[in-house]
Amino acid sequence: MEISWKDFEKVDMRVGTIIEVLDFPEARNPAYKMKIDFGRKLGIKKTSAQIPKRYKKEELLNRQIVAVVNFPKKQIASFMSECLVLGAVGANNDVVLLHPGMQVENGLRIS
Repeated sequence: MEISWKDFEKVDMRVGTIIEVLDFPEARNPAYKMKIDFGRKLGIKKTSAQIPKRYKKEELLNRQIVAVVNFPKKQIASFMSECLVLGAVGANNDVVLLHPGMQVENGLRIS
């Protein structure tokens, strides 16, 4: 299905740095709860991600990622998610997180 350029421009993808990673035992599938710093303008947002298969919590701390920041909040078990971390999904739902190729300022827009 094709989308228009106007549709694409509505998706607000930003770079952020993971500043906290916690286990999320209430989630249906293995997941982490994370806090991500998107810079001064957007601040810190919470999300969850089903990535424990590939990443240890320590590996995620201070890692820059790409996320969609303008979805409505979503209740996931007892947790309110405020953004969607983006990743490439392989076999068996193995997710590899998207990230900038080098350190950049938090909050930069992806276009």
